[in-house]
Amino acid sequence: MTATAEPRHDVWEPVDHPGSGRRMVVATPMRDGTPLVADVYAAEDNPPPRPVLLERTPYGRRATRKSDGASGPWNPAPPEAVCRRFVEHGFHVVRQDCRGRGDSGGRFTKYLAEPEDGADTVDWIAAQPWCDGRVATMGVSYAAHVQTALASLAPPSLVAMFLDSGGFTSAYESGVRYGGAFELKQATWALSRAARGRVPSDTESVEEWFRALPWRRGHSPLRHAPDYEDYLFEQWEHEDFGPFWRQRAIYGRGHLDDVPDVPNLHVSSWYDPYIRTAIENFTELGRRKTSPSYLVLGPWTHGRRSVSYAGDVDFGPQAPLDGNLARDYVEFRASWFTDHLTDGTSAAPPVRYFLMGGGSGRRTPQGRLDHGGTWRSAAQWPPEGALPTRFELTPDGVLSRGYDGPAGHLEYDHDPERPVPTIGGQVTSGEPIMVGGAFDQRPTPETFTIGGRPRVPLDARPDVLSFQTAPLEQDVVIAGPVVADLVVSSSAVDTDVTIKLVDVHPPSEDFPDGFAMNLTDGVLRCRYRNGFEAPEPMTPGTPYPVTVEAPDTANVFLRGHRIRLDIASSNFPRFDVNPGLGTGDAGARRSVVATNRVHLDGRSGVTLHVLGDGAGR
Repeated sequence: MTATAEPRHDVWEPVDHPGSGRRMVVATPMRDGTPLVADVYAAEDNPPPRPVLLERTPYGRRATRKSDGASGPWNPAPPEAVCRRFVEHGFHVVRQDCRGRGDSGGRFTKYLAEPEDGADTVDWIAAQPWCDGRVATMGVSYAAHVQTALASLAPPSLVAMFLDSGGFTSAYESGVRYGGAFELKQATWALSRAARGRVPSDTESVEEWFRALPWRRGHSPLRHAPDYEDYLFEQWEHEDFGPFWRQRAIYGRGHLDDVPDVPNLHVSSWYDPYIRTAIENFTELGRRKTSPSYLVLGPWTHGRRSVSYAGDVDFGPQAPLDGNLARDYVEFRASWFTDHLTDGTSAAPPVRYFLMGGGSGRRTPQGRLDHGGTWRSAAQWPPEGALPTRFELTPDGVLSRGYDGPAGHLEYDHDPERPVPTIGGQVTSGEPIMVGGAFDQRPTPETFTIGGRPRVPLDARPDVLSFQTAPLEQDVVIAGPVVADLVVSSSAVDTDVTIKLVDVHPPSEDFPDGFAMNLTDGVLRCRYRNGFEAPEPMTPGTPYPVTVEAPDTANVFLRGHRIRLDIASSNFPRFDVNPGLGTGDAGARRSVVATNRVHLDGRSGVTLHVLGDGAGR
């Protein structure tokens, strides 16, 4: 998609919003001559030099977005009101349309142009008379990805970064692909953006298009939006990790030493796709730099930090950022920037995380499960006192802290034409076929399914293995990564292994069948069991050790609940379905049914990070 830049104004004008100060439209030239358009917000005409907060977005610099959160009478707040709040704290604000989006010139190619465009923008801002030479960055999701991208080029005027729900460490391992599988939110995002850009496309029947997978170039629902189709297929068809995935824009891990030594804060949430990204950035920048790093992990879906629920589960009055960590999201950011750009100090702990659980288990007036939760602080992640604790998988479907019984195995058939449906999880931009959050793990009429399987609870499906503890005799508190080490074999040369950690609420008056609440889930495409660069087909029938990682979580399993781990070979449409052929997943026109076996001889288990009573408070 190509846009034409509006004329450069460079004139301060009143903002058409009560009390919102002054705004100037500018066109910033990039190194290739392409102008990117931005709004500059200040309190007065010809303002004095001050630190500048920069946000770069592909969603429209003047668009109101849910991720901006609540402010005053607005939820979400319009950008003029948000910027005015920052101005009142002594900052100027620049909101810029990314290349090829909004009023900016050039061609939009998702992610890949952002390092140079971002660094050029920082340099240009620092040279303006209204900037004191200091530029800090902020933003959510894509506007976080662009921050790590520009930081990799080490612009000298960059002084702080506030990254919310994004900032790729490795897009191959979190955000575009995961465990070797492709995250189909990239497809739904492209469909949504193409439609909003008034590009002709067949988005009226997204469900039918997903039932018609795999797609082919020129014959997909994006065939009338070739720019979107090109980059989507480029991501999808680069199945192995290699030079494409090492590009600076999407592989921050390879350029962390180049990032300026500046204060940085990373926000994510238990039902956000970028938990691993936030934790890795926090950990690695904290280890490599002298400036402080901070981590905030809430119970929300992607960018929805002003509400108390995620999906069909409510986490109680402490859950929103608003009123708990700060007055609201604007105040949270403005105070952090003030601390580090004005005062130079902060009393905030390095880690603040929301420990889910402890609620009544009743149905709220809005119809959600009251799961509850509290905020905790720590000096590191995982928190101090979180001990890796292994739970063994047994042939009788039990999840046990110790097992010395006979060896055995359990098996199931993975039919790519009848995949296990996605029900919540770390999903964003998945509408209309999937949504993120916590849900009872049983399909409803709204659940997107294909293949005609009965709509029974997921643990009742013949292609799902479910292992659970006995009802707990005391509370179990976990906080940290979830890692399954399994021994598997398959009748196919390749298959996926998916895991899902579940908190099983017991039956109650409000939930007679109980409530199986998903916490976190992961996937591994088995040909990548020894690394993502050099796929290795499986020899049918041969057992292989595999490690399947799920993003971190924090939860109290209350007394009487059960800890459950589900194992399957699909989670669709969150991930594309493995056809079992060993290569060419993106365009595979045929598939094979794989008989998959999990060997239960003491080598298959899951490791959780268990906190002792009171630890990490």
